[in-house]
Amino acid sequence: MNIIKTEDILPMGFLKKSDYSGSCGGMRYRLEKTVETAVSDSGETVNTDKLLCIIWPGPFNFITTPDELKERALFSFDEDGVTDAVSWMNDRLASDPDKWEKAAKNWESYGG
Repeated sequence: MNIIKTEDILPMGFLKKSDYSGSCGGMRYRLEKTVETAVSDSGETVNTDKLLCIIWPGPFNFITTPDELKERALFSFDEDGVTDAVSWMNDRLASDPDKWEKAAKNWESYGG
């Protein structure tokens, strides 16, 4: 079985400046910095950096894959968040191995 390792992901210094995309088996993934806005109990707006992880079945890239085929999850924007994102992606790989195994054969399933 394919797995993603934390060391496969570029360091936080890179993620602070740029999105990161990769693949494992038939899963494509993208990690990007995003900002989550919330209102505190005192009514103050608080912005928090988050790590957005998006996965989708290959073989196509992020832009050409329909949004309904993408799954998203938010994590803390730090090393622990990267570890959690990798764990989440591996859980998704393990929970539906057929989906990812068949993804490379998806060329015919997309009209274009």
